[in-house]
Amino acid sequence: MVKKVLIVYAHQSSGSFNAAAKDLAVEVLTAQGCTVEVSDLYAMDFKAAATVDDIKGSVKDADHFSYLRETKLAFEEGRLSEDITKEHAKIIEADLIIFQFPMYWFGLPAIMKGWIDRVLTNGFAFSTEQLYSQGVFKDKKTMLSFTTGSLESMFSPTGINGDMNVTLWPIQNGILNYCGFQVLAPQIFWAPALAAAEDRKGMLEGWRTRLQGLLEEKPLSFIPLDSFDQKTFQLKPDVHEQHASKEFGLTVGIHLNKPLPPHSQMKAGC
Repeated sequence: MVKKVLIVYAHQSSGSFNAAAKDLAVEVLTAQGCTVEVSDLYAMDFKAAATVDDIKGSVKDADHFSYLRETKLAFEEGRLSEDITKEHAKIIEADLIIFQFPMYWFGLPAIMKGWIDRVLTNGFAFSTEQLYSQGVFKDKKTMLSFTTGSLESMFSPTGINGDMNVTLWPIQNGILNYCGFQVLAPQIFWAPALAAAEDRKGMLEGWRTRLQGLLEEKPLSFIPLDSFDQKTFQLKPDVHEQHASKEFGLTVGIHLNKPLPPHSQMKAGC
């Protein structure tokens, strides 16, 4: 059973809806016996920019600096900056990581994207040998919990913003699943700023109810690494053939010239 939870939280105001959602998660999960830690990124004044300052001592190639290569080497040699290593320690301890944030421009706030860029370090969070279903964090769970500025109908397949499943794919697959996490379905609070007070209260009550059973939830489904040729990283012919007669594609990213599978990034078991 999950016992240690890390909430990576990004909002500037303690009076925000995101703050209320974060506080509720702390309350409900603590009541279930979990140890909950919060990385409050704005309160920490967390540095978003990935720079050479993240490395203690000299770099291998200053003239052609590569953050990816240099931070991997620094990680292996114990030369990463202290703010990064502190977050590494939190991740190592955590069984579940919740990202709580307002969606900015169809993605993460800059300070949270900076946490991703700097903390999910090459060698620590992924390697060329450990990716996707064989990733470093395959024994850990994670999820997104966020607010939108637009109504749910606007993020539908016929809405002006497009399908929310497509919006979530780069984050949930390209970051979280890439590092091996078991990704739980997102908790989406649709446009709370446009909602009546009673409706916002209802959103939080729905979150409370979900939190009470969150630790037993089934994760979203992603295509396992062994479905791909390990040299070309293309679907194996037998996997392609197996899905040739199916109505929908495999995932948002791999649709095989078929319609996108509905809700594949929003509901488990789809």
